[in-house]
Amino acid sequence: MLDTVYRDFGTGYVPRWHADVIDLAGAYLAPARHTLLVAVDAEGEVVATGALDSRGPAHPPNPAQVAERYPSGVTAQLRRVYVRPEHRRRGLARRLVEELLAFAAADGGYRAVYLHTDPAVTGAEPFWRSLAKVVHDEREDAGGGQGIVHFDVPLG
Repeated sequence: MLDTVYRDFGTGYVPRWHADVIDLAGAYLAPARHTLLVAVDAEGEVVATGALDSRGPAHPPNPAQVAERYPSGVTAQLRRVYVRPEHRRRGLARRLVEELLAFAAADGGYRAVYLHTDPAVTGAEPFWRSLAKVVHDEREDAGGGQGIVHFDVPLG
């Protein structure tokens, strides 16, 4: 995950955005309604990740209407769906998302599934557009917001 933050996002580690990456157990394993999936290759190297939690998007930095549409507790947020570049285009991300959505559906308490992506990351926006519906594209906002694209993912 940290490799992705540095390589694909170019931001490096920013505690207010990436604290979950440092405390995976506290963010995704300990809470009953959260989960973390990890795909490894034959040598045991992590090649893909995907996570889900029950926190809706916060405002700020996200637009108010997005935060209001996806309140914490009843929103499953897909997070950290990352695939190492050399393992992309093999169906790993799609498989992880399918498993995360099955987890959310089995929980029974989620009314919506939300995610956001940075369209500057190669392949991210087309991938999510193939699975989800855009609910807000910040590039269309006056000033461009953060440039993030927000998605609604069908739950079942």
